[in-house]
Amino acid sequence: MKTIASVSLDLDNQWSYMKTNGDRGWEDFPSYLDVAVPRILQFLKDRDLKITFFVVGQDAVLEKNRGAITAIAEAGHEIGNHSFSHEPWLHLYSKSEIVAEFERTEEALERITGKRPTAFRGPGYSLSPAVLETLIERSYEYDCSLLPTYIAPLARAYFFLNSSKMSDEEKAKRKRLFGKFSDGSQTLKPHFIAGSDQSIVEVPVTTFPVIKTPIHASYLQYLATFSPAVARSYWHTALAACSATGVEPSFLLHPLDFLGGEDVRALKFFPGMRNTSERKLAFLSDVFDALAARFDAVSVGEHVARFRQLQATANKIAGRHTSRASTAQ
Repeated sequence: MKTIASVSLDLDNQWSYMKTNGDRGWEDFPSYLDVAVPRILQFLKDRDLKITFFVVGQDAVLEKNRGAITAIAEAGHEIGNHSFSHEPWLHLYSKSEIVAEFERTEEALERITGKRPTAFRGPGYSLSPAVLETLIERSYEYDCSLLPTYIAPLARAYFFLNSSKMSDEEKAKRKRLFGKFSDGSQTLKPHFIAGSDQSIVEVPVTTFPVIKTPIHASYLQYLATFSPAVARSYWHTALAACSATGVEPSFLLHPLDFLGGEDVRALKFFPGMRNTSERKLAFLSDVFDALAARFDAVSVGEHVARFRQLQATANKIAGRHTSRASTAQ
């Protein structure tokens, strides 16, 4: 029996990239979901995969996106909360602002899908004690906002190098974009984060074991612009490292992994967008073939359910051992 690997996709839209990059015109909420979502769903259907989509609340309230989000739900994929405004400085929000973000997104997604989300990933991996506290208070099953990598400062520097038009105030908001250097010391395995009354499961986005460099699809697509062969070799080695260290990968996708520069000309600044959609889809197909050879791909919700079951079994066994030791005394 294969070890499991979970797969998720952050449904970041065109306007959210423009907003983070400080580009004008994002306020009109330009969208590529009508192009990206059918392509993504067909790719997943061809491989009989059910994954987790983290959806932005602002997209869910716009009628033009309703069909795309409905199609995701009808295809049987899990839908999680990716905040309402998609601001990577969510960690700067007050508690009341965080609660409002959650309420608006939950209401918008429930209107479309009929279900209230119980999964969350912060935009730009943004997380704070107040966000975790809110997740636990609102009975969320799990969070996926942790990216354990040491290269976050380098990624942020690259981002700012290509965003010189931003004001100092805008740059200050983004000073924690992609996380902190110290995040690299975090575990790659699912684990419980305890609150005052209950706990929540944290499922980190998997990075290369030990060295903690990224292995999510957008990073692989970026490497493939230089050498597809090197990118494939890096991915195969990362998967082997996961197997060797007992890590069940949680693999992250984005819409731009399925879109080429010809699809969204406004986002040609984004790494990997020099490639055509045809080349990106072919490369992504190889990536999933390698994943399927080693792991059984499931949604993050299924990953969490299995983790909770294993923990419950382990606790039960530990309880029996404790009881026997007590009786023997």
